[in-house]
Amino acid sequence: MKQHIRLGLVCLARETYDFAAAAEIYKGFIADVAKVENVSWETIPGLVISIEEAQAAAKKLGGADLDGLVIVSGTFHLGHLVLELRKRCQAPILLWAPDELPYNGGKLRLNSVCGVNLDASNLYKAGVDNSRAIVGNKLDEDWVDAIRAISVLKNSHVGIAGFRAHGFFNLSVDDPTLYKETGVILDHYELSDVWGGTADPSAVAEREAQIRKTFDVSGLSALQVSKVAELSAKLNAFYEKNKLDALAIRCWPEFARDYGVSHCAAMSILQSEGRILACEGDLEGALSMLLHKAIGGETPYLFDFSQVNFEQNFALFWHCGVAPCNLWDGCSVRSLDTYFAGGKGVTADFVLKSGELSIARLDTARGKRRLFLQRATAVPMDKDLKGTYLKAVFDRPVKEVLDTIIRTGLAHHASMVYGDHVRPLEIAAGLLGWEIIK
Repeated sequence: MKQHIRLGLVCLARETYDFAAAAEIYKGFIADVAKVENVSWETIPGLVISIEEAQAAAKKLGGADLDGLVIVSGTFHLGHLVLELRKRCQAPILLWAPDELPYNGGKLRLNSVCGVNLDASNLYKAGVDNSRAIVGNKLDEDWVDAIRAISVLKNSHVGIAGFRAHGFFNLSVDDPTLYKETGVILDHYELSDVWGGTADPSAVAEREAQIRKTFDVSGLSALQVSKVAELSAKLNAFYEKNKLDALAIRCWPEFARDYGVSHCAAMSILQSEGRILACEGDLEGALSMLLHKAIGGETPYLFDFSQVNFEQNFALFWHCGVAPCNLWDGCSVRSLDTYFAGGKGVTADFVLKSGELSIARLDTARGKRRLFLQRATAVPMDKDLKGTYLKAVFDRPVKEVLDTIIRTGLAHHASMVYGDHVRPLEIAAGLLGWEIIK
């Protein structure tokens, strides 16, 4: 389900144009936008024509805790109106001009595009950069999804357990700057908070049955299966107790060394149930996954860009064994394995399903917040490796993609989801002033 948001809707007009026709168009817009998934609307029902009406509308909309504001240019109108609305409502703005009506007696009936031009110019010259404009009779739902992405950051409870993985300096974040630029307040926990305490025996039993049904566990001891089940129950309880929306976890070396198994298999299970979990303490990786989920991407997977083949033009998206188990290709053996950490690294092993992919990485470097966006396609492959992985083909040479990643110093993890989910995040990055890397 996409992130729930609150949007405002208002229509501006002037009586020297066909404002009666604009009012009818606006009624249709109100009915149409009400059908958009998981959006609550704060609507100004009539046309806003005078400055006093704009001030009254601004007062109402400004007190509605909006995530975004849609301003319809019903006809050309006074330049004051949008600025009065902006005074009270600081949310991102969509300026919307309906298509021009057939001419009547040699006159432009709406002149709505010129109204959008006026508003965009006034906002730009006033230093307002989080506005966007469209022309047509349909709401831009990619903009709506972009607002979901912005909203999910400022409204989510995000945590990190432990710290980033040892030596992964490129995954570090500065908490105050993160808050300033995204609204995220990051809560820190100890790893012992996750695995400590007691687990509900019935929850552990349910998890063990789920594990044995989902995976081939013939390579594990009974104790290892039990430890994974216990950790799954404890991690899930920790997530729920702290009302988390996303959690980054420092997974090595402490988990295998101090708890007895790694958390990979437990993460595979819980992520398949909608939990946002990032390994190796990758906080911005977790936020990348959260962005994907907000706009309708199902069960994001945080992968390493692990191999390239320039001759066959593909990349291997791999990680040690944490992919959501519901992304299995249905052909390979879906198993648990202990191939690393001295036999304690219990991981999921399977090939991910084929299909259209969208890739995103929220990343910070040299004082800039950036968003890496790509499209790719997962193609079938044999199960030749341990861990969870897929073979990806891009819509351009893989060497160009790798060169972009290396040249811009992007972190070595990225979030992927199935389907086309690129444009909403591109719009969101533009509204937030982030650099877009493609």
